Amino acid sequence: MTLPPARVPDTGVRRLTTTLYGYAFLDDLVLLYPVYALLFADTGMSLWQISSLFALWSVTAVVLEVPSGAWADTVSRRRLLWLGPLLTAAGFALWVTVPSYGAFALGFVLWGAGGALGTGALEALVYDELDRLGAAERYARVMGRSRAARLLATVVAMALAGPLLALGGYQAVGAASVLASLLAAATATRFPEHRQPAEQGDGSWTATLRAGLAEAGGDRTVRGALLLIPAVAAVWGALDEYTPLLIRDLGVAEATLPYLVLLVWAIVTVGSLLAGPAERLGSRGLAALIAGAALALAVGAGSRTVAGIALVGLAFAGFQLAEVLADARLQHRIDDARRATLTSVASLGTELVTVAVFGVYALLGTRAAHSTVFVILAVPYAVTAALLARSRRDHPAPAGSRRDGPAAG
Repeated sequence: MTLPPARVPDTGVRRLTTTLYGYAFLDDLVLLYPVYALLFADTGMSLWQISSLFALWSVTAVVLEVPSGAWADTVSRRRLLWLGPLLTAAGFALWVTVPSYGAFALGFVLWGAGGALGTGALEALVYDELDRLGAAERYARVMGRSRAARLLATVVAMALAGPLLALGGYQAVGAASVLASLLAAATATRFPEHRQPAEQGDGSWTATLRAGLAEAGGDRTVRGALLLIPAVAAVWGALDEYTPLLIRDLGVAEATLPYLVLLVWAIVTVGSLLAGPAERLGSRGLAALIAGAALALAVGAGSRTVAGIALVGLAFAGFQLAEVLADARLQHRIDDARRATLTSVASLGTELVTVAVFGVYALLGTRAAHSTVFVILAVPYAVTAALLARSRRDHPAPAGSRRDGPAAG
């Protein structure tokens, strides 16, 4: 008996998504994350030294973001996805075996490089494999669940770090983080990859980078999709860092604060799982989503109540969902041979705008309460929603492959 044709792609999609969700979870299962600042301080690092380490981490990511994306378009993307966690594991191992400023600095460079190798390569591999299986319309749903897996891993890491630290100190927490990274690398080897590396121009990553930037500069729809990602992702990505301070200003007990932070992230995780139903939103639907989230952010933060924190979580969930949908819009518009390059360009834009938001927050926060700054920073989202609503095209998500689907317009 001949199997129905749909069963073959379903099997392929299942293998791809199972690998993706496992990889995403393990890649963010970093038990060192909630305690590494304590490790630095306990090793004798000054505040200036700790701040310089964070800056080095950010600079590494910014410098390598786009070149690594172009490299992912010229070599095996799967290879970069398992190489990245190995670099991260090496960095974590340095931190707990030879704790010193030099080891911390090198560890952050390795961690930043490992993250840069995966950015662009992962989205490109997943989209191309789904497209090959005739399932490109599932991309937003799949990536939304992947984001949820990462958020779940962060919550698990926060829950396990404390008990493990008490049991075995920083060495135990570091060993668990190294193990998770090694398992992520092993999982990445299971990714299917049928694409052949691009061979165009002189065959180098620099040629791919030039071609990708030329595509962005010459195609208005690609350029718009590129700009939409940082417009949606950057502000709430920065505000996330200040959420504990916003909550503390409510006067809640210190013991209650972590639970309210977890409440916010639980809501964001649920929001990531709604990417499937939301992927058929057109431009005006996406604009309404962003506008609604902006309103929830302003009202929630401005109310200065515990119930308002739930609204802030709802706003973050809306922005996270919009970020996934914006990524899907970009993937539907760009050429396969330069997919990782342009995805990395969008990520670079997000990083740069996020840094700018940190500066704006610091400037505003010296004169206003955290709740007021949150309300003010909801305004850029209202502007983005208004501009998106004015778009002449309002299409649902694609029914087919990249440029043939309705959302490609």
